[in-house]
Amino acid sequence: MALSPDELTAIDQVLSAGDADAQVFAELRRRFSHLSWTRCDASDVTETPFRTYERFDVHLLDSADHCAHVTADPTRATGIVLAIRNVR
Repeated sequence: MALSPDELTAIDQVLSAGDADAQVFAELRRRFSHLSWTRCDASDVTETPFRTYERFDVHLLDSADHCAHVTADPTRATGIVLAIRNVR
């Protein structure tokens, strides 16, 4: 299932909030349960993020063809990697 523009806007609003912290992962999983969600440290992902926020990088996953890979195309996204950035 592709990510719609409305879903991308809603995810953007959650991650752009000034008080966004690691707890947003649970909220996003609850609100967008049709997507596969993975959480990791930003240093674990070498691909360029789809979007970057103060505390997070977002990578889109495409697993439609049985082999998951990062994509920049929201119409192919079946999941999201929420990469937590170390902010000091």
